[in-house]
Amino acid sequence: MKKFVNFRFVVTLVLAVFANVATYAQDNVVDEVVWVVGDEAILKSDVEEARMDALYNGRRFEGDPYCVIPEEIAVQKLFLHQAKLDSIEVSEAEIIQRVDMMTNMYIQQIGSKEKMEEYFNKTATQIRETLRDNARDGLTVQKMQQKLVGEIKVTPAEVRRYFKDLPQDSIPYIPTQVEVQIITLQPKIPISEIEDVKKTLRDYTDRVTKGEIDFSTLARLYSEDKASAIKGGECGFMGRGMMDPSYANVAFSLQDPKKVSKIVESEFGYHIIQLIEKRGDRVNTRHILLRPKVSEKELTEACARLDSIADDIRASKFTFDEAAAVISQDKDTRNNHGIMVNINENSGVTTSKFQMQDLPQDVAKVVDKMNVGEISKAFTMINEKDGKEVCAIVKLKAKINGHKATIAEDYQDLKEIVMDKRREEMLHKWILDKQKHTYVRINENWQKCDFKYPGWVKKD
Repeated sequence: MKKFVNFRFVVTLVLAVFANVATYAQDNVVDEVVWVVGDEAILKSDVEEARMDALYNGRRFEGDPYCVIPEEIAVQKLFLHQAKLDSIEVSEAEIIQRVDMMTNMYIQQIGSKEKMEEYFNKTATQIRETLRDNARDGLTVQKMQQKLVGEIKVTPAEVRRYFKDLPQDSIPYIPTQVEVQIITLQPKIPISEIEDVKKTLRDYTDRVTKGEIDFSTLARLYSEDKASAIKGGECGFMGRGMMDPSYANVAFSLQDPKKVSKIVESEFGYHIIQLIEKRGDRVNTRHILLRPKVSEKELTEACARLDSIADDIRASKFTFDEAAAVISQDKDTRNNHGIMVNINENSGVTTSKFQMQDLPQDVAKVVDKMNVGEISKAFTMINEKDGKEVCAIVKLKAKINGHKATIAEDYQDLKEIVMDKRREEMLHKWILDKQKHTYVRINENWQKCDFKYPGWVKKD
């Protein structure tokens, strides 16, 4: 699915921070401020990192990268500035989910946590911290853009007219799409493991209460929320709606910054919390998160149970739909016959159709080798929402091979194309207007560019 303007570049910036070649480039460039947007500076090293990473990852630029890249960064800063004015907030849960998803993606692609650290020449904690900052910016830009474009309405007549007016050689090609059903099973965590986690957290509480050690020091050493651990467990000011409900209930009930909360269970694991400061309907806390570990034995048993369920479905003892409703622990799909749902990040429209690259990577690897109607063997995957390892089986419900779009078969896809064009036009107009009211200063050596958005260089 097509993303909003600049979202792809947010990902590029994340990668640029990590690539060894980019790190090398930064170390060998005499830094200077090349652009200023509002009160935000864009450094030559920022541009050089992104340029080197683009070369490393095979990105092609339409134009001079020393023109394209700083303009992309500048546009992102316009959205972030407006988001600050409009009090656009991203929840901690959303940030953690994005960081977990990207960390797991890197580990899967590179092979292991250790190989990931070696590849990026950073510790896992440092990687997560950089991902955290970029995830916050990327999600904030998305939300700001969604607010700016609002709910775009497109009529069937407009879609038909768009398709009718397309030259034959410009008719979109619709890549292969699949519909997938899934059943997941969370391996049982032994009560003894949960009790060990709670005992450890109680020990931390005792040590802090007795004055033996600061809460923030324990968070840096032991918290499994690595993104906040590097800050001594501090989460920053958040409203109630930005937190897990269980966490929020305890966080907002705290009164004494010297005391430590009771143990709190959330979808992410078990926490102890300490109040830093309250400001109206926002609170800043620090926390220590521990997750009970799943043993290899429990993981194997969960997968074996799913394999048995898959055999029963193949033997027609019950259907995949029925099994999903009764057995599956995937709360997003179990009440929908196990059908996975693809959410368009631009419009919020949901569909059951996925292009292969839009499926979770572990699922895509399995589905790629399946025939329609086939049920897979059990496999393990990382739940993108909470980072937990689960067992799963999938059924390939339907497959539509790649083809040139037709109005009869691909109306929804064509509608999204028309809506995307409308969004781009609206955002383009907003950027041009925002430029007029934003202070911009560009180093004279960087002004001779054919910019996508004219208006950066102010006329005297």
